[in-house]
Amino acid sequence: AVADPFAALPSLALFCSIQDPITREDYSRDPRHVARKATNYLRSTGIADTCFIGPEAEFFVFDDVRFDQNAHEGYYHVDSAEGEWRRGRDVRPNLCGKLRHKHGYFPCPPSDGLMDLRNEMMQTMIQCGIDVEAQHHEVATGGQCEIDMRYQDLVRMADQVCHYKYVVRNVARRHGKTATFMPKPLHGDNGSGMHTHLSLWRDGQPLFAGTGYAGLSDTGLYAIGGILRHAPALLALTNPTTNSYKRLVPGFEAPVNLAYSQRNRSAACRIPMVSANPRTKRVEFRCPDAMANPYLAFSAILMAAIDGIQNKIHPGEPLDRDIYD
Repeated sequence: AVADPFAALPSLALFCSIQDPITREDYSRDPRHVARKATNYLRSTGIADTCFIGPEAEFFVFDDVRFDQNAHEGYYHVDSAEGEWRRGRDVRPNLCGKLRHKHGYFPCPPSDGLMDLRNEMMQTMIQCGIDVEAQHHEVATGGQCEIDMRYQDLVRMADQVCHYKYVVRNVARRHGKTATFMPKPLHGDNGSGMHTHLSLWRDGQPLFAGTGYAGLSDTGLYAIGGILRHAPALLALTNPTTNSYKRLVPGFEAPVNLAYSQRNRSAACRIPMVSANPRTKRVEFRCPDAMANPYLAFSAILMAAIDGIQNKIHPGEPLDRDIYD
């Protein structure tokens, strides 16, 4: 239970598992129940006792959205105050400073016109008990943003992703804007993903740290092998919309090849090299987007990793050349 920061009357936002009202058994189709089953299964295997998940959910903030599909027309129209298409408009005053395609990564205000909005989103999340690490503008023009949460165990993080989206949308609405987690709302510019970081731990110790490629253990490599082996099935849960596949195309950092690599952002699985500390060693699955149900998506990724570990599925050789080009 969390105090709802947007309700006029004091209200609680509740995260709960669904039960049959008569038998009091957990409802098998409840996604949160699925996530709890996945973590319980992990413990039953003896491989690990904790699965930590760290998603990077990206989103766009628009000032106006219109769309329709009917008997005589079909169209969509999105608009953003910082969109480069506004440079030539007869608007008084036109202050320019618009971001060009793919020029949105870490600009300073005033080009980044959403700094205060993201700060308010981040502060609201912190007030709701979410451990936030950072916020920043993302690559695309037209108001693409990212706010990063500190990793948590699988079920808690799935709860937090739901809460994260609730806060983002409501803070945007409070300011007369609209936020969307649609993966590819702008043609020809970068889309929004939800890069998902996974690590397994047992007795407080990280299991993915070792002396192999990129500082990985055999367990970490086998986990990658399982994810790559099951990726075609995983995408049904991690990338569930038609629009999801408009993002997974060449030229935008989104993965299009089932490969793994250290640092390479165009690989399906990346091993972040941010620190030599074994406790930071993890695998980043870069395919998912935030239209996914987080309970089902995280559970599916975990189960694929478990299968790779149990069956010692080696991922093959890493791909360290320029996949982007």
